[in-house]
Amino acid sequence: MSFSRSVILCADDFGLAAGVSRGIVELAEMGRLSATGAMSNMPGWRRAAPALIPLRDRIAVGLHLNFTVGSPLGPMPGLAPSGTFPALKDLLPKALKRQLPDTEIAEEIGRQIDAFEETFGDTPAFVDGHQHVHVLPAIRPALIQALQARGYAGRVWLRDPSDKATAILRRPVGRNKALIVKSLARGFARSAHAAGFRTNKGFSGFAPLDLSVLAARIFEEAFSKLGARPLVMCHPGYVDDELRALDPALDSRVAELNYLKSEAFRALLEERGLRLVPAPLP
Repeated sequence: MSFSRSVILCADDFGLAAGVSRGIVELAEMGRLSATGAMSNMPGWRRAAPALIPLRDRIAVGLHLNFTVGSPLGPMPGLAPSGTFPALKDLLPKALKRQLPDTEIAEEIGRQIDAFEETFGDTPAFVDGHQHVHVLPAIRPALIQALQARGYAGRVWLRDPSDKATAILRRPVGRNKALIVKSLARGFARSAHAAGFRTNKGFSGFAPLDLSVLAARIFEEAFSKLGARPLVMCHPGYVDDELRALDPALDSRVAELNYLKSEAFRALLEERGLRLVPAPLP
């Protein structure tokens, strides 16, 4: 097989629930993923992290920064007075109005980085955000500053969840979500590069929560119109009671898992000359 393009395939939400983590590990063992982002604030992270240790030379393991699911790792009376994070629909307007508590955000970012490193025994290879919260006002500068303060510039890369409008418009599945996230992420790559962090260039993988669109079509589109250093996100996993209590994406996770395990996905990569890599190429 001759490779013409390199692409990162990143499974989000490791640690969210046992079934999600198990599905991601299975795909990584098969060589069907090249990265995964871990939710270090979730109880499932500590339980599932040991399964990633043997895979650390095969896939990139990063921090999936989280401010919308579960509980913070320390007190956040301004953002999470009840002890649980707000839903994205409540967090987003406050972020856009610059009403998030800056000190609390910075402290929680530090706690989630610490929880990742204490459990995994290593620095995260990259950082992104659950529901792309890492690009939001207040969170974005606090994250970059926290990583700089730890000396991670040049060592850790950051995920830019935006793409060229022309590429987004040519992928009908998830187009509206992609355009919204592109708007929210405006200037993120520029800020990251100025601080010494690499980013991907090109981003896809937006998909509906229901099964109105087949997984095959989702990935056929996601792996098209790729940027210079592309990243495709995915959300595979098995459904269990833990997941049902936390997230509305259920059947879609199983559909993605089954497709990524399939011969059809292997054939797609081969036909398009795509090689899965763990980091953006220079």
